[in-house]
Amino acid sequence: MSILAQAFEKRNKKQNKVEATKALKMPMDVHAKLESIAAAGYEGLTKEDSAYFLKCFGLFDKGEDFMLRVRVPIGQLTNAQAIRIAEVAQQYGDDYIDITTRMQIELRYLQIEDIAKVLHALQEVGITTFQTGVDNPRNIVADPLEGIAFDNIIDVSPIVDRLQSQFLEKPEWISALPRKFNTGILGSLSNSCNIFGHDCCFVLANREGRFGFNVYLGARVGVQAKDANRFVAVEEVESFFMALLKTFKQYGYRDNRNKNRLHFLLQDVGVEAFVTAVEAEAGRTFAPAGQTLVQSQNIAMGSNRVLQRNGKYAHKIIVPSGIFSGTDLINLAERAKSFGSGDLRLTYDQNIYVVDIDPSALDAFESTSIFGKYDKFNNLYFNDMIACAGTATCSFGVIPNKPDAIEMAAFLKSEISIESGMVRMNWSACPKGCGVHGIADIGFEGCKAKDGDGNRVDGVHLFLGGKITREAKEAKVLHKSLPITEAKHHVKYLLKTYDRLKRRGESFEAFEDRYLGANYSYQALGFFTKINYILNEKLGLGVTFELEKEPKTYRKENFEVFEFGLKLFKLLTGEKRYAGVEDFEPVLVQARKIKRDEVTKLNPKVPAKLSEVIYMMTDNDRKTRAMVFSEVMTELKGL
Repeated sequence: MSILAQAFEKRNKKQNKVEATKALKMPMDVHAKLESIAAAGYEGLTKEDSAYFLKCFGLFDKGEDFMLRVRVPIGQLTNAQAIRIAEVAQQYGDDYIDITTRMQIELRYLQIEDIAKVLHALQEVGITTFQTGVDNPRNIVADPLEGIAFDNIIDVSPIVDRLQSQFLEKPEWISALPRKFNTGILGSLSNSCNIFGHDCCFVLANREGRFGFNVYLGARVGVQAKDANRFVAVEEVESFFMALLKTFKQYGYRDNRNKNRLHFLLQDVGVEAFVTAVEAEAGRTFAPAGQTLVQSQNIAMGSNRVLQRNGKYAHKIIVPSGIFSGTDLINLAERAKSFGSGDLRLTYDQNIYVVDIDPSALDAFESTSIFGKYDKFNNLYFNDMIACAGTATCSFGVIPNKPDAIEMAAFLKSEISIESGMVRMNWSACPKGCGVHGIADIGFEGCKAKDGDGNRVDGVHLFLGGKITREAKEAKVLHKSLPITEAKHHVKYLLKTYDRLKRRGESFEAFEDRYLGANYSYQALGFFTKINYILNEKLGLGVTFELEKEPKTYRKENFEVFEFGLKLFKLLTGEKRYAGVEDFEPVLVQARKIKRDEVTKLNPKVPAKLSEVIYMMTDNDRKTRAMVFSEVMTELKGL
């Protein structure tokens, strides 16, 4: 028995309730009855159709209405398709549109009696909603400017068409997998689609002078994909992909829904054993990995005008939190046809490109009302912001999320004007992580927190340091359970440091890698934002504790605690704590003896509790001195 068969047998002695539901009927039988389901209304809707089968076709029952997820491969919409989606939103969906991180569209507030009419209207212009939910191969993402950008090496559109032809709207593949399956394929140098964040990732690579793709497998929320050490040529992608789907279909777990993604199978059997099984299914071996070529986050960092290879321009329209409308989509599509080819490209970061604008038409396009409406969001804080649905439209949401993200970005814009930079702030309304907060420069995961008076309020877990460029790296938790009203100030101090110390044109990801993460522990950075919040927002002292340009604490927490304490003493009193310090220890023959309330005596505006914290951090006696920030942060809670 193979290792995959052993793992499958061990994990599948009992199947989950969804698998039992899937056995009740064939999804296509439900699809054939959509008109009668619509006519019967909510009273005639069966539990299994509502909970599962309608989701195979993108229809999600929200209790009083439906959300419809529209499949948009690689985010590419023709002018006719864009206008039809907009018309459907206007007529049936309260004029509301969400752009998602899978480069597709969600329509909301659809009434059950209209669902068949909506699907038919979309089908007329070649739009499908098949397999956009539950246990299916989901929308395939790629570079939104693939085929037209200067850094696009392989045009992946034909590849995506071939892959979809194998499973899309095929009865044998509808609802056939153990769990949802996300795919990304990147033929460009810039990582514009979170390429390491999918179940299956084909990443631009070079092997012995031949361009193709290195394969990475098994991402999920909080975990980036693992290197499969395989290189597939353009003509081999379809063979590898279908063998992968078949292997996952056969051996994927069907017991615990929370642990049925491909990641968990790989965790148990190992990537190499799984890939060997894929090769056996494909009837061929694939070459070892070549050199991964992803080099940048954005080839036009700081600008939403992007010159295409054909001499025309793509222009990015910033859509805050991906919240759009049918009315604005029609307006934009009409302007796109007047000044460009008429086609639109949806992006992973929930924005829209108008493509093929002639250079001579740029000024005219930028003078249109639809451009002006969204141009105010063309800044560092909105450009790369992502936010999934929150409590208003998602039953899993813990916080409103989209409004929170917009409010945070607007606050930061008013506080810090940063030129020539890039920061990715991603918001997830709950631990499911649909806002991909885990790979953000600064990530937010919705939670409940307590304010200073002990009241339960909307909050976030604050993350820092995710990477998506040359490597895939999850962010680390900087703070747990911060009220959102407080979190915005923590972010403000991080970005002020970025503004003060970044190099010309340096992205926050590069800055965090070069400076923050290289010089300070995450515990020190958490203390840094917290103490500034206390000094300014809580105590109103009007002083800023700044990080050193060239710190010498070597990311050693005990050194950082002592050094930060010395800096706070000087900042708040104007005096030195010790006459002399060598190797992060006071020169004891000259040591200054102080009491716990010394800082308060020298500066009456400083509370005695903060004075005591500084005493703990700088105590003469190493045995009683605070050595870790967790001890200090506990004491700060008393302020």
